[in-house]
Order: sequence, then C-alpha cells, then structure tokens
Amino acid sequence: MDRIFIGIASVAGFLGVAAGAFGAHALKARLDPDLMAAYQTGVQYQLVHAVALLGVAWLTSRPDPGLSVLAGWMFTGGIVLFSFSLYALALTGVRPLGMITPVGGVAFLVGWGCLACTALRP
Repeated sequence: MDRIFIGIASVAGFLGVAAGAFGAHALKARLDPDLMAAYQTGVQYQLVHAVALLGVAWLTSRPDPGLSVLAGWMFTGGIVLFSFSLYALALTGVRPLGMITPVGGVAFLVGWGCLACTALRP
C-alpha cells in the first residue's frame, strides 16, 4: 500500500503545482475574484493532502497500519471531489458543481479522523 499512496501523492503534488501555476499565470486575469479564490482553495487543499498522503504511505508500511489505509483513500477521494469540483466550478462557472465540494470535505475529515484513531489506539 505504501507505494500506491506514494504514487498517488506524487501525482497529486505534481498536478497541484501545475494547477497552481496555471491559475497564477493563465487564469488570474480571466476569472472573477470569487472564482479565482475557489480555484486557489482547490490547489491549496490538494497540495496539503498530497503531503498528508506521504505520511499515510509511511504509516501503511508499518506492521500495524490501523486505519491509515482508509485515511489514504479518504484523502484521495477528497482531492478528487473537493479540489477537482472547485477547479470545474472556477473554469466553467457552473455553480451547482459546488454541491460536490462538501462531499470531498467530509472525505478529508474522515481521513483525518482515521489518522487520529490510528494514533490513539493502544
């Protein structure tokens, strides 16, 4: 599992940096400030959770990974649902896409909860 999460983290990090650069150079002058803010939030959360996935990869390589595998999948799902829905919202202006974003946020919260449970286990 550790190699899978390192791979996902690497792709998420790469795409997050690329999305950030695209936003800063190609979109900043074209998007309304509220849509640009949504786009930047997607980038920020994607990059934070790419780093979190590296920690998950380390935890899954341990003999007793606890709920870290579930945390990794929740972070992955959160990136897709949260960040990518914000990218789609910003690029298309279709406001109903924003209804997907909270589902991704819940996935992030579940992932962090899983990590907390892993740490608190005896």
